[in-house]
Amino acid sequence: MHQPFTRPIAEALGANATLGRLLERLRESEARMATVRLVLPAALAAHVRPGVLDDEGWNLLVPNSAVAAKLRQCVPLLAQVLADQGWPRREIRVKVQSERA
Repeated sequence: MHQPFTRPIAEALGANATLGRLLERLRESEARMATVRLVLPAALAAHVRPGVLDDEGWNLLVPNSAVAAKLRQCVPLLAQVLADQGWPRREIRVKVQSERA
């Protein structure tokens, strides 16, 4: 039986300009997260996930309002660390992501 040709997802996304830009932003969001994770307290970092990166800002996703409150206290430090590492300035937005059943 002949297997249909399949392309790796990154290759398929890269072949389309719009999807390629989405992949770029996803990679940048992950790279920004790797940068800020180094300065977050380990207990806090364990609950923070990178989210959407757009022209206006970058979302950090957290599971509840208590984590969001603590992370918001760290936002000035995170912004400074990103700037020091040469990342373009973007507003850092903290978003509570509800649990999915």
